[in-house]
Amino acid sequence: MIELDNIAYSYGGGELLSEISLKLAPGSFHFLTGPSGSGKTTFLKLCYGALVPTAGTVQLFGKDVRDMDRDDHAMARRRIGVVHQDCQFLDHLPLRENVSLPLTVSGRDSLEQNTNLKELLHWVGLGNRASALPPELSGGERQRAALARAVIMSPEVVLADEPTGNVDWEMSQRLLQLLVELNRMGKTIVIATHDMNLIRSAKNHVQTRVLRISNRKLQLAGADL
Repeated sequence: MIELDNIAYSYGGGELLSEISLKLAPGSFHFLTGPSGSGKTTFLKLCYGALVPTAGTVQLFGKDVRDMDRDDHAMARRRIGVVHQDCQFLDHLPLRENVSLPLTVSGRDSLEQNTNLKELLHWVGLGNRASALPPELSGGERQRAALARAVIMSPEVVLADEPTGNVDWEMSQRLLQLLVELNRMGKTIVIATHDMNLIRSAKNHVQTRVLRISNRKLQLAGADL
C-alpha cells in the first residue's frame, strides 16, 4: 500500500529524516511518536505524497511518487484519508458541506453519497450538528468533523496528525474508538501523537505497532527497524 525505502528528507539546509524504510500493510495500526520538531508531520506528508523525499523512494499503491502525475496523485488521495492537525474548514459552509467537500470535488455528490454522509455524521456523533457553522463547533466536534471528512471517500488508509491534541481525555477516547472501529473494518491507521496514555489505552482494544522518530531515524518500540 504505502512503502518507504531508505528515504531521507532535508528541510532548510538540514536533514530532518534519514535512512527510513517502512511498509504499511493493509489493516495494520501504527502510532508514530517523537518529540516536537522530530519530523512526525513531515513523515505523514511523505506517506501521502504531499512531499517528495530528498533521497530514497516512496511508493503509493505500487507507484513511485516521482513518477506520479496529477491524476495519479488525485487517485491516491482518494485512497488515503488525512486528519490534519489544524482542522481547517470553510467557515461560511455548514458542517455537512465541509465534510462532503471531497465528494463534491470528485463529482460523487449523489443522493446515495448524501445518505452515506448522514450515516457518517451520526457515526461520529455529529448528526444533530449538520447545519452548524465551523466557528460554532467545539474543539472535540471539530476533530470529529475532521475525521468524518477524512473518511468520507472510504479510504483504505487513514493518517491522523495529533487528532487528540486539543481535546480532553474523554473526547480523545471517543476519537480513538472511532479509529479502532475503522481499523476493524480493514483500514490501515497511522496516528501521530505524543500522548503515551492514548497509546496505552489503544493496546487494550487493538494490536498496534509503536514507531518513534529519534535522531532522524525511525525506530520500532525502542529498536531499529
